[in-house]
Amino acid sequence: MVVEKNTIKNKLKRDELYQKEKSSKAKAKRDRRTALRKEEEASPEKKEKRLAENVPNTLENTREFDETIVEDDAEVAEDEAQDEFAQYFQNGLTPKILITTSKGPSAAVYAFASELVDVFPNSHFVKRKPQFEMRHIVEFSKNRDFTDVIVINEDRKEPNAMTLIHLPDGPTAHFKLSSIKLSKEIEGHGRTSSHKPELILNNFNTRLGHTIGRMFTSLFPHVPEFQGRQVATLHNQRDFVFFRRHRYMFKNSQRVNLQELGPRFTLKLKWLQKGTFDRKGEHEWLFKPEMETSRRRFFL
Repeated sequence: MVVEKNTIKNKLKRDELYQKEKSSKAKAKRDRRTALRKEEEASPEKKEKRLAENVPNTLENTREFDETIVEDDAEVAEDEAQDEFAQYFQNGLTPKILITTSKGPSAAVYAFASELVDVFPNSHFVKRKPQFEMRHIVEFSKNRDFTDVIVINEDRKEPNAMTLIHLPDGPTAHFKLSSIKLSKEIEGHGRTSSHKPELILNNFNTRLGHTIGRMFTSLFPHVPEFQGRQVATLHNQRDFVFFRRHRYMFKNSQRVNLQELGPRFTLKLKWLQKGTFDRKGEHEWLFKPEMETSRRRFFL
């Protein structure tokens, strides 16, 4: 005879029955998993079939169709062979990056700038003088053969935005900056070295995404130093770009150990402008709230 829990007046008895049912369900679940694991160990193709069929629906893989998504497009390849980054990709130009701040920066901005100098090889921090406008910074950088400028902006004494200017002719990208975690704040973080890191870019699939991906790529030396075992990752997910940096070590042919080096931060593109920074310049792309017509519409 099955007794319904809601018909039992004694609270202790109801709780006891509930715990028994919960324990029974958990045991049945464990037993099913054990049986499935044994089956798949005996027949690996069953596991491959299950994994191939068991693909959950996510916002990413159910995104709205975007006609600008690039898939081995000859026209795109031709355009990129002549764009502002062609000199880096074709001639192996070595990046030289100037990192600076907004006017009157706080200690938190200086700390984040120091981390970025550690992230990007051949980067230099230059303290911004109050009389220096953006046009002055751009001219200063051009005259000293810098290839890129990174400007860290802040709000209420916290870094909140980052402007990336590719020299000498642009483009300029402006990002919202959030979720910053410095290396010292990451538990078990490793010590960095001077090795040039490898770069991993994930999910920059549209024409706009390709441009942003090429901007990020041009910040790192064309030939990484693999013996340093450092890797920097820029992962785009729902138009949020997550930055992580790790050191890796191969334990065997199937296993790799990772140690995070830091920092962590998240970027969200707000606008992309032709040429170097100009408040009245022409925008190639500008985010507006009314563009978010669906949770499944993404631009990168």
